[in-house]
Amino acid sequence: MRSKIADSFYAHAARYPEKCAIWCDGQTRTYGEMARLVSQYSHLLLAHGVKYADHIAIPMNNSIESVALFFSAADLGLCLVPLNPTLPFAAMVTAIEASDIRHLIARRSFLKECQKHGGLPLKGMTLCLNAEFEGAVPFAEIEKMPTYRPESADLRGDESFILTMTSGSTGAPKPIDISQQNKVDRVYAHVREYGITGDDRVLAATPLYHSLAERLVILPLMIGATAILLPRFTPRLWLECARQQAATFTIAVSAQLAQILPLLESDGAAPIDSFRAIVSSSALLDPAVKHRLIERLKCEFHEMYGTSEVSTATTICFQKARHKEQSVGRPFEGVRLRILDDRGQDCPVGEMGEIAVASALTCKGYYRQTSQMMQATQGAFFLTGDLGRLDEDGYLYFMGRKKELIITGAVNVSPSDVDAVVAKLPGVAECAAFSYPDARLGEVVALAVVKEAGAGLTARQIQRYCAHHLADFQQPHHIFFVEALPKNAMGKLQRMKIIDVIPQHYGRN
Repeated sequence: MRSKIADSFYAHAARYPEKCAIWCDGQTRTYGEMARLVSQYSHLLLAHGVKYADHIAIPMNNSIESVALFFSAADLGLCLVPLNPTLPFAAMVTAIEASDIRHLIARRSFLKECQKHGGLPLKGMTLCLNAEFEGAVPFAEIEKMPTYRPESADLRGDESFILTMTSGSTGAPKPIDISQQNKVDRVYAHVREYGITGDDRVLAATPLYHSLAERLVILPLMIGATAILLPRFTPRLWLECARQQAATFTIAVSAQLAQILPLLESDGAAPIDSFRAIVSSSALLDPAVKHRLIERLKCEFHEMYGTSEVSTATTICFQKARHKEQSVGRPFEGVRLRILDDRGQDCPVGEMGEIAVASALTCKGYYRQTSQMMQATQGAFFLTGDLGRLDEDGYLYFMGRKKELIITGAVNVSPSDVDAVVAKLPGVAECAAFSYPDARLGEVVALAVVKEAGAGLTARQIQRYCAHHLADFQQPHHIFFVEALPKNAMGKLQRMKIIDVIPQHYGRN
């Protein structure tokens, strides 16, 4: 059996060779050109000893060549391990060892940095993407490779295709094992849910080492649509690209959408009228921001909830469910939800507990960490580590991370509840409640606040506001003013790291 991912792509290349397959950073490739590039990439890998089921690490940059590699890997039955190129060297080594990585594809700057530390522990070939490097195969050799699709081993469909790296509370990597068939199922589930067709122009604006961008470049090339890949994100670049490339669909990180809004509302801003639908992901949008985006973007506006392990679990279109605007929606196709208490029993309707998801889109598991996956499951349900509640209509409300729950004096405090209240106070640009150690209660609620430019807000003003709008057990005992909240590359708040980055000189004033 051939790869369904590669077969779908090659079929569209044969049918529409002159159609634009992808745009990235001012460059384009038609389906015919992209098919030749994918084939040459496959031949290049085979010529240098890469074999079926080998694992390849790639500190990924957003490029047309990176997208071609996904389809070459699928066709040859290889497994890609996309890595954040900014990871510390020690973390790279740990990831390579945890994922049985044999080969490396990287840029010269990355290889030089690794060389300073004695190099990475690899047994296979190294491919240098953009220059000559001692001991590495130059990517320029691809020009000598045949342009026809190579023969490959028969595939079963359950081959590991992508290992997405995540970490537990200890920082130990847990490679999420996504098979070829799993990726196919995820693609077509989203195609059906959001009505994506070959006429769409799908915008991907996050790094390709993240599963969201991977989905948004693989999906369009599997259905004959056009992929628009932003080389890097800035709000202005996103808007210019969306306008110039007439993007019709995207799944965007909520933090990116919040950054785009001021430009959309600026004097003389040109409207964006090409989008058919936009889906917000990764974190909850502030309701006021959401309303203003809907007004400016004038398209279907969805919000979704999911994890890398289970893919999308819920979705909602706010134009069709305005009375549920605080919700992240109802279950995705083929998904079942439960809200569990600390004993693993179902919570009553409206009560907060851990979100558990049963889905046909769930990954194979954590690579070579069977016990870790068993600990994270209860029967058919994956325990997300997230907190939420279900209403009487089956809509899910996300309440934050279970590990972020603040237990003060034996009372559970959801930090997102505190965030939502304080964020409404004039002068607050961003805020986040977090756990702060306390000798008497074990831990108490603390608050990190980023002021709006020029705001003269004081800790005393925040305390008075909280006294009127929060319950006694939710009151922040400590308030810290900071320049920025810690976030990951996707703009997602890293609440557990706040206490490590509080600058002492800011104090609590």
